[in-house]
Amino acid sequence: MPEIVELPDRPYVGVRGAITMNTIPVVADRIGEIAGWLLGRGAAIAGAPFLRYESFDTEGDGLVMQAGVPVAGPVEVEGDYFAAVLPAGRYATLTHRGHFDGLVEATRVLLAWGEEQGLKWDMTEGDGAEHWGCRLEVYNTDPRVENDPANFLTDLRFRLS
Repeated sequence: MPEIVELPDRPYVGVRGAITMNTIPVVADRIGEIAGWLLGRGAAIAGAPFLRYESFDTEGDGLVMQAGVPVAGPVEVEGDYFAAVLPAGRYATLTHRGHFDGLVEATRVLLAWGEEQGLKWDMTEGDGAEHWGCRLEVYNTDPRVENDPANFLTDLRFRLS
């Protein structure tokens, strides 16, 4: 069941890419790389990794997406890594249990619930795209520990305006 939660600012280190729905792994598969890089520098990881959807083309399947890992404090970055902050605020959330291919339906459920509740998303439309202030998939299950996709837990967190 969806709910609304209040979340604080959360610093993270991430990478960004302009991709299509078919090339999501180009960005998503870098989560492990980012976590390893952080641990190799002694940075404290402060939560589950995530994908952050910045924008979706309204006429096609292009999108801009980030892969990120929360950190406990400032981290000096290099290369194509960047440091940023997930913004504080009210978020509509829904936890999905199961394989990642069920996230499309879980997203549909959360968006429909938000519409039924009269919620306004932190999203604007322009330049042929939806631009989201903070739309997250948070991966709570480490597939190296739990290898049964039926047991994966993923939180959808969409910021409200």
